[in-house]
Amino acid sequence: MTRYVALLRAVNLGSHKKIAMPDLRAVCADLGHSDVRTYLQSGNIIFSTTEPVVEKVAQDLEEALAARLGLTTEAILRTADQMRALIDGCPIEVSDPTKVSVLFLRDTPATGWVDGFDAGPFIPEQMWTAGREIYFHLPNGTGRAKLPPAVGRRLNTPATMRNWRTVTNLT
Repeated sequence: MTRYVALLRAVNLGSHKKIAMPDLRAVCADLGHSDVRTYLQSGNIIFSTTEPVVEKVAQDLEEALAARLGLTTEAILRTADQMRALIDGCPIEVSDPTKVSVLFLRDTPATGWVDGFDAGPFIPEQMWTAGREIYFHLPNGTGRAKLPPAVGRRLNTPATMRNWRTVTNLT
């Protein structure tokens, strides 16, 4: 049995891609997953499954959401162990969890994707890359941050961002 965290991309942002958490839990349970729970109203779902292939779990969830709820979105998955490892490996001293965020990438970015990128104009915002995650320190808050969108434009894979408080509560 594997415990997964599924992060749905761009749901419940204002009036964009609305989904009720009871509906999300029902879709997940109907797929045969167990111990299903959601966190906040922003497309975070935690569940256990016997399916060992993460790509199949993500695809099945995406297809079920589209078929049952008419919601087209990407599901970016991490195992519970991967979530604990990324928390333990955080390169930032987190004094305010609202100022630190993690961008979760569905796929490993292409080699050299960050070559030539100058983060200097975005100071005091900072970033650290770690495989399929990018950590951000955003001292002026996420809402006005300029660095994450600039980074997102360079990536060639779906991604979704969560603040540190959310990340640590998903384990």
